[in-house]
Amino acid sequence: MTESLLFHGASLEGGESADILIQDGRITEIGTGLHHAGARVVDADGLIALPGLVDLHTHLREPGYEASETVLTGSRAAAAGGYTAVFAMPNTSPVADTAGVVEQELALGEAAGLVTVQPIGAVTVGQKGQRLAEIGAMAASRARVRVFSDDGFCVWDPLIMRRALEYVKAFDGVVAQHAQDPRLTEGAQMNEGTVSAELGLAGWPAVAEESIIARDVLLAEHVGSRLHVCHLSTAGSVDLIRWAKKRGVNVTAEVTPHHLLLTEELVRGYDARFKVNPPLRRDEDVQAVREGLADGTIDIVATDHAPHPAESKSCEWQAAANGMVGLESALRVVHAAMVETGMLRWADVARVMSHTPAAIGRLAGHGRPVAAGEPAELTFYDPAAGGTFDRADLRGRSVNSPYLGRELPGSVRYTVHAGRVTVADGVLTEEVSA
Repeated sequence: MTESLLFHGASLEGGESADILIQDGRITEIGTGLHHAGARVVDADGLIALPGLVDLHTHLREPGYEASETVLTGSRAAAAGGYTAVFAMPNTSPVADTAGVVEQELALGEAAGLVTVQPIGAVTVGQKGQRLAEIGAMAASRARVRVFSDDGFCVWDPLIMRRALEYVKAFDGVVAQHAQDPRLTEGAQMNEGTVSAELGLAGWPAVAEESIIARDVLLAEHVGSRLHVCHLSTAGSVDLIRWAKKRGVNVTAEVTPHHLLLTEELVRGYDARFKVNPPLRRDEDVQAVREGLADGTIDIVATDHAPHPAESKSCEWQAAANGMVGLESALRVVHAAMVETGMLRWADVARVMSHTPAAIGRLAGHGRPVAAGEPAELTFYDPAAGGTFDRADLRGRSVNSPYLGRELPGSVRYTVHAGRVTVADGVLTEEVSA
């Protein structure tokens, strides 16, 4: 049994202030002037109460790449960033393409106990794109997998993509596509354009993303199945999703925090912290994805948290790995890019970072409103705080953050998972008790 908690004076999703009473893992009462004998009282005046954040796109690396991250260290990073649930991508070793591997990941998440870890299953065996993985077995396993992706690799063969869409339709699953035509991006190092030409780096053209999205929304329409587009990054991609939704295609899309804030101009310094797939794009693309998120064309923000050991980033640009860590910084970046600019309200942030990602992933008990009777999965955020983002803000095993040294607004003050405080006053509670 968890302790009783009483948060006094929090702003509910940026609106009215109220007290929130938590007992036995649930929100039992919301009101003003609440008192409860024996409850631990927390002064939440000035804090915004959000439903616990849900990340549909996290790389936890375990099993196989524990030098970069483990389920435990990734869970710490998630809790520090205000997350109470993460969906773990399958590019592990072995690949999460069987019921056995996804159940192992589920068990590791349960043992860590800091967030709900929901495995994502691979679409194809070994993510090799040649034949379908054990999709049905993973869906029927204890992990109840509903999201399938070969992220890091595009499901390039249209017949295999069609078959995957048909298969997941039977149990209301979704295929999450890494939209990248491999032939158009061979040797690519950054966004294709003026900057890549000036730097002499091989370009990753926008059409390599857009052509796959165009094909896949038509396949999803033909099959009548759910499609999710991972880390959308170009203005053309936003236009395609907008067109597909008007057409009635059952498609959702995500954008990463870094594609909402950072541009290809950062590559000029050859700092490999800014090397990512899809690459940082033009300022015009950043503005387009912001507008797409604001008007609902893009459904959610997902981190694509991709930890790497130092040696994979502290090297020449061409040899460096793609990817950035992002769990600890995501909410602060969305605050900077979308809230401070007036493009989203805090209720919208709750929608794109909690309600909708949980709904897309069919994850029960998460993404629920901050209301009496709901599971106690909560994030308390101080919008008036802020400062320089540095290594002390990182709680995972890797430090390849593009925001080190950058001023970011806000601070996650408390995270509550399953009725238990995992972060208090900005510090992981396991660190306090250690």
